[in-house]
Amino acid sequence: MRSYRNEFADSKTAQKKIAETEKRIDDATRRARVEFASTFEEMSRAVMSRATAEIELGVRFTQKLGAARSLPDVMSAYQEWLSEEMNARSEDARQFMTNSQKFITAGTRFFSNGGARALS
Repeated sequence: MRSYRNEFADSKTAQKKIAETEKRIDDATRRARVEFASTFEEMSRAVMSRATAEIELGVRFTQKLGAARSLPDVMSAYQEWLSEEMNARSEDARQFMTNSQKFITAGTRFFSNGGARALS
């Protein structure tokens, strides 16, 4: 039969292992949260940057329309604006896909590292 001291030592060892495991989980969760937040901040900056670029494009287009003296000038301004707008939409789609992948990766890492436990 096992003695009380052996059971006490085993209990202390188990408690120590549990504490170490909890610390590793907490560290991993903290890193995942930081990555998740960083990804979200990066996406927010990209959206704000894109909104600023959109305003600037609209202002340039308006200025060119105001300076146009003929129908060909108007058509040229419109064609230039449309070309830039289409390039911007293409870049937006590419950036959206890249950011979505980062977001999903960070979210997956967060939840796979015990983040769901931290949220409850």
